[in-house]
Amino acid sequence: MPKYRVNTRNDLPRVGEILGLSREQVADMQAVSAVLPFKVNDYVLDKLIDRDDLPHDPIFQLTFPQRGMLSDGDFNRMRDLVTRSATDAELRLAADEIRATLNPHPAGQMELNKPHFGGAPLEGMQHKYNETVLFFPTQGQTCHAYCTYCFRWAQFIGDADLKFASKEADKLVQYVSDNPEISSVLITGGDPMVMKTKFLRKYIEPLLAIPHLISIRIGTKALAYWPYRFTDGEDADDFLRLIGDVRAAGKHFALMAHSSHPVELSTNAAEAAVRRVIDAGAVVRCQAPLIKHVNDHQDVWAALWRKQVSLGAIPYYMFVERDTGPKNYFEVPLARAHNIFTRAYRQVSGLARTVRGPSMSCTPGKVLVDGLAKIHGERVFVLKFIQGRDPDWANQVFFAKFDPQATWLDDLEPAFGDDKFFFESDVEDFQFANDE
Repeated sequence: MPKYRVNTRNDLPRVGEILGLSREQVADMQAVSAVLPFKVNDYVLDKLIDRDDLPHDPIFQLTFPQRGMLSDGDFNRMRDLVTRSATDAELRLAADEIRATLNPHPAGQMELNKPHFGGAPLEGMQHKYNETVLFFPTQGQTCHAYCTYCFRWAQFIGDADLKFASKEADKLVQYVSDNPEISSVLITGGDPMVMKTKFLRKYIEPLLAIPHLISIRIGTKALAYWPYRFTDGEDADDFLRLIGDVRAAGKHFALMAHSSHPVELSTNAAEAAVRRVIDAGAVVRCQAPLIKHVNDHQDVWAALWRKQVSLGAIPYYMFVERDTGPKNYFEVPLARAHNIFTRAYRQVSGLARTVRGPSMSCTPGKVLVDGLAKIHGERVFVLKFIQGRDPDWANQVFFAKFDPQATWLDDLEPAFGDDKFFFESDVEDFQFANDE
C-alpha cells in the first residue's frame, strides 16, 4: 500500500506547483476553498489526474475547487480577502454568509427527513422513504477526497448545526426494530469507508438480529479514491470478513459505489478492490450525478457502465446534480440530461441497462425524467416517481411543460393547464405538520 497523504486548503500552493498551475490559478482555488471544502489525496493526484490535460481533466474538475463554483460577486469578495491575507475570523464571516445562500441541506433533509423516537428527534439519521433508513456514523463524516459537486458539502465545513452524525448504535437498532416497514439500512456520510472495520462492526452487527431487515448498504467513494482500503492490510481483510458475516446472517450486503468517470475504475488497484469485495459476497451498485465539466457526454457514461459491468458491478443510477452548493457550475438542463442518458443507454447491452436516470432526489421523492413527448399538441416532460415521500406515489407518472432551461423539479410547471402537480398539496401538508 502506498503512503496515505491528504492535501487540504493549506497545501494548495505546494500541490499547485506539483501540477504546474500558475499562482493566479492557485489563488483562485484558495478563494473558493475558503467557502467550499477541499481535500484530495496523493492517490488521486498520481493515479487519476492527467496532468497534461489541466485544467480540463475531469478528475481535476471533480476534486479541485474551480473559479466558476462561486458567483462573480462572492468570488471577488473571497479573492480579495485571500489576496490581502485577511484574518481567519474575516474569512470565516464572509464564508458563512456565502454558504447560507447555497442551500446547504436541500430536499427537506433537516426539516422533513429526521425521524423521532421517544418523542425526541434522532440525530444522525434520516428516514424519508418507508423502507430505508440512512445512518450517519460520527467516525465516517469525512472522505478520502472531496468531490467538488458534493451535495453534502455542509458535512465538511465544521459547522455542527449543519452536520448529520451519531455514535448511538443502540438507538439505530431500537428504531429499526420498532419499525417493521424498514427493510434496509444505508450507512452513509461523508464516507463510512474512512472508518476502521471495528467501528463499522459496532453499528452493523447488532442489526443482523432484526428479522425484518433485509439489506445493509454502505455509500462510498473509496473504490475510486482509496481502493487500498479493500485490498491491503488486516483491516481490509476484516472488512471482507464483515461482508461474510452479514451474508451468513441471511442479509444482503451492498456497496453503493460513487463512480463518476471510467478512469476511477481503470487502475489496477481499483479493479482489484472491486473483485475482492464481490468475491467476499457483496454486490457493488454504481451511481453518480451527471456533472458538467466531468461526465456530461454520452460516450463517458457508456464507457463507465461498460467498465462497471466488466468488473461485475451493477450500473444503478444517473442522478441530476442537486440544487445546492456550487450547482450553477455543475448542473445540466433536464432535457440535455435525458438526451445524454438516452444516447449512452443505446450504446450498451441489457446487462448495463439496469441503470435508472436521470433521477432527481428532490423533496417529494426520487423523480425520473422518463421521456419527452408531445401530447395534444403540447410538448412535455414525462416524469415518474421511483420513490415517494408518500409510498403511494411510487411508479406514478405525471407531466410537466417542456422547458429547455429547467435543471430541477422546482423549475417545472404542470402540463395541460393544471395549477399544481398531484403531490404538491400533500408535500405542503408534510411541511406544515413538521412546522407544528
